[in-house]
Amino acid sequence: QVQVVESGGGLVQPGGSLRLSCVASGTRFSSFAMGWYRQAPGKERELVAHITSGEGAIYGDSVKGRFTISRDNAKNTAYLQMNSLKPEDTAVYYCRLGINYWGKGTLVTVSS
Repeated sequence: QVQVVESGGGLVQPGGSLRLSCVASGTRFSSFAMGWYRQAPGKERELVAHITSGEGAIYGDSVKGRFTISRDNAKNTAYLQMNSLKPEDTAVYYCRLGINYWGKGTLVTVSS
């Protein structure tokens, strides 16, 4: 059974940093692309960052230059380093393994 679990969310002040983690189990992690998505209240879910099995990465326009996605295949883990956080980054952040597998999300709140 494939499981995807996010962690690392919380409350942070504007300009601060957080690192999210996503651990996957039950499958060959290294074969899959990984993605981070977010959904703010009243808005549609949007792509934040995506990393292929070969570690090529793309980013949503709103986070370019501030967020970095990475992966550690030995630990079956993907990361999202978020710097210079803004109130508009407040959302539930979801990890996606391949196409079909989603975590339940972790809440990030950026507020003073």
